[in-house]
Amino acid sequence: MNLQELAGEVVRLALNEGATDAECTISEGEEFSASVRMGEVESLKEAGARGAGVRVLKGKRSGSAYTSDLSRDGIARMVSSALELAAITSEDPHAGLPEASELGMIDGDLELYCDDVAQLETPFKIEQARQAEKAALDFDRRIANSEGASFDSHAGARYFANSREFSASYRTSSCSMSAVPVASDGENMERDYWFSVARSYSRLEEPDYIGRKAAERALRRLGARKVPTQRVPVVFEPRTARSMLDHIFEAVSGDSIYRKASFLTDKIGEQVAAVQLTVIDDGTIPGLFGTSPFDDEGVPSRRTVVIERGVLKSYLLNSYTARKLGLKTTGNAARGLSGNAGIGHGNLFIANGAQKPQDILRSIKQGLYVTELIGFGVNIVTGDYSRGAVGLWIENGELAYPVSEVTIAGNLGEMLKGIEAVGSDLEFRGSVAAPTLMIREMTVSGH
Repeated sequence: MNLQELAGEVVRLALNEGATDAECTISEGEEFSASVRMGEVESLKEAGARGAGVRVLKGKRSGSAYTSDLSRDGIARMVSSALELAAITSEDPHAGLPEASELGMIDGDLELYCDDVAQLETPFKIEQARQAEKAALDFDRRIANSEGASFDSHAGARYFANSREFSASYRTSSCSMSAVPVASDGENMERDYWFSVARSYSRLEEPDYIGRKAAERALRRLGARKVPTQRVPVVFEPRTARSMLDHIFEAVSGDSIYRKASFLTDKIGEQVAAVQLTVIDDGTIPGLFGTSPFDDEGVPSRRTVVIERGVLKSYLLNSYTARKLGLKTTGNAARGLSGNAGIGHGNLFIANGAQKPQDILRSIKQGLYVTELIGFGVNIVTGDYSRGAVGLWIENGELAYPVSEVTIAGNLGEMLKGIEAVGSDLEFRGSVAAPTLMIREMTVSGH
């Protein structure tokens, strides 16, 4: 029996044992990870795993269980455990599977799997990491040390079936490479990194480029100064601008909304950000990491405009949070092998703006260009925001010198409305992506 058939068999077994509804997820995969430091292999991992999870409903009571034992006895024990849990949990009027009419999947090749990843051999992958590190070390004599370089890959599949007659699967692959050099000027040491990630090896950046880029970033942090506390424009480079999307995602997640634990609760249709800001969640873009043919409840992935020209258009929902809020699922169910589905995103991104990043910088007399954020001082309920930051000081439209040991503070609601410029440099390095962002004014706390 193949794993897709097994998923259907698990559902049938649960129904035969007394469940009124059931859904089963099975995953399998092989992962590889190699890290080198100063040319020597520091760690090497090759592992394979597979497991199954079932969620059952007995009326409005639900229970779930999972197992890595896919034998007939292992599956039977898993189903029995889930049914026992369902029998003792309290009823939830909003529990249930999506309606049959909501189930389905995107047709066509979404470019989620590429054979070239599975064909890569271990010595080659280790050598790729070595090359990335060597390129960083050779870039400048001030790159005297390294925290290492790595190459990772994964190939796997996900199988899903439920009692509403939906059954489907898809395969995925990925590989990534990174380098973390350390720069020293004799007095101070600074580290930074660069990475590339793709579904196919052919789409990865070259190891030499990754190493050089990481070295450049580490070198520009040398000689960092402190700055006095002041209110100035703050520019987030794409790598740090992505963090704004993490906060927006948490604030529009159905879980936060029905609990009224978000500063965006009850704000649909309102202007919550500057007109320059459009945020989109799209799980249908071929080849990207937030793409899938269906979500983790069997609902087709889709494109959802979350914020359009500053106006909040939609929350992100699974079937449970949609029922709690009297709305329809947006196809954003996400979970591991078992348990109730939470909320996940597809490819969540800020739409490209019209300005080149260098033009945004030129418009600023004095400000902070943020290249790294530290800590998690963000309150999604109130919007209060305070995080440590590292970056470069902007003087008369130019990046003048590195800055460290500062804190940037504000309020997310005010920050979104204070977005004055959005760059034209959107690029996906994962499932969350943003171009350069400039916020009109924030408090930069230094000495």
